[in-house]
Amino acid sequence: MYPDVALYIDGSWTGGSGAALPVLNPATGEPIGRVAHATPADLERAVAAAERGFARWRRSSGFERARILRRTAALLRERCEHIAQLLTLEQGKVIAESRQEVERGAECCEWMAGEAQRIYGRTIGSRAAHVSQLVIKDPIGIVAGFTPWNFPINQLVRKLTGALAAGCAIIAKGPEETPASCAELVRAFADAGIPAGAMNLLYGTPAQISEYLVPHPSIRKVSFTGSTAVGKQLAALAGRHMKPMTMELGGHAPVLVFADADIASAARILCASKFRCSGQSCINPTRYLIDRSIYERFVDAFVEAARAIKVGNGLDPASTMGPMANVRRLQAMQALTADALEQGARLRLGGARIGAAGYFFAPTVLTDVPLSARAMNEEPFGPLALIRPFSSLDEALAEANRLPYGLAAYAFTRSSTLARAVVEQVQSGMVSINHIGLAAPETPFGGMRDSGYGFEGGSEAIEAYLQTRFVTTADL
Repeated sequence: MYPDVALYIDGSWTGGSGAALPVLNPATGEPIGRVAHATPADLERAVAAAERGFARWRRSSGFERARILRRTAALLRERCEHIAQLLTLEQGKVIAESRQEVERGAECCEWMAGEAQRIYGRTIGSRAAHVSQLVIKDPIGIVAGFTPWNFPINQLVRKLTGALAAGCAIIAKGPEETPASCAELVRAFADAGIPAGAMNLLYGTPAQISEYLVPHPSIRKVSFTGSTAVGKQLAALAGRHMKPMTMELGGHAPVLVFADADIASAARILCASKFRCSGQSCINPTRYLIDRSIYERFVDAFVEAARAIKVGNGLDPASTMGPMANVRRLQAMQALTADALEQGARLRLGGARIGAAGYFFAPTVLTDVPLSARAMNEEPFGPLALIRPFSSLDEALAEANRLPYGLAAYAFTRSSTLARAVVEQVQSGMVSINHIGLAAPETPFGGMRDSGYGFEGGSEAIEAYLQTRFVTTADL
């Protein structure tokens, strides 16, 4: 059922020159397949192919690019069940979430198809009657895109659609832990008509691939989604070679729940968001800051909602949360939970591994977590909810801004004054009030500070793949 996964270079699937890597099922911890491993020779082939592909693809019209992107969306929907099954097998998330991810990928293709047809320049009135002044937008060139394993389709599709809609070629480095769903996404683009070389997909040793691609003179743009630590390393490397970057990095999202909020509704919404993808999302609410007057009521409602979560194999339709994606995340949850408890946090739910097979960790709720706890300072990236009370707006805002992250933030309140204070004062690239309203294809997605820079999604997404040129002409 699970295929061995090849590289995609110059319009063909190839086993690559290196030894294949095992792919594990996180529900069992057992191997289910293998993924090809790119060598420097494969990287050289991919760059040469991208150079040829870019020369052809950049000449295509926005309408032609849009047609192919819309066809890709249709193919993704036709193949949704097959792709979702592969995604759950390799990543662990429940099958309903995998289906939603494929559908969101199709929506992203449709949105960027429209953007491909809306690449506008402009004229600028000149100071002389015989002079014309034009601003034009050209594709920036060949893109190197690096994507993680938590949302393998949605992270990759944003880079593919942004680059391809703009007329760029792209070499994507997919996640070795979740390669098959990425490969099926690329297959849909290829079957829809993306020409050979304009899109390439690699797997292998991350450092080797980035150290080859980022400095390469043919690469003109880098897009990275992943940890802040790795992002800073790649940003330094790209900076040395004057390469523009889009950086979507880690987060530690605060959520402020004020006394006037609908407590039951807020607890239900925030619990569902916290444990989506087993908590392995950079925009999941993480630090729950609750008005002291409603603190225990919120905690009780949140714990009740979390207790109803059914943890199990993602292919079981009864499961509402799957395993962690790999053993590293399981070990991290155990370490972060133990550290918080040692420092005085109260365990309200969970806190331990489930079973001996696979990487299952119980939905965990910790309250009164001290600020010195590692989990309050490091991105947990797992099913770990950290809840603390606050006594004033200033205290809540100070904690929301204490860490260097600035990706997502949330607030629940009926007060427009409090909502405005959160929007104006919380330092976050995205803020959602009274619901979880982030990451739709038509809305910008990105952070600030240590959470990165640049946006994917929305009308802003295509700009990162375009370069602005100014042309002025005088009549003879």
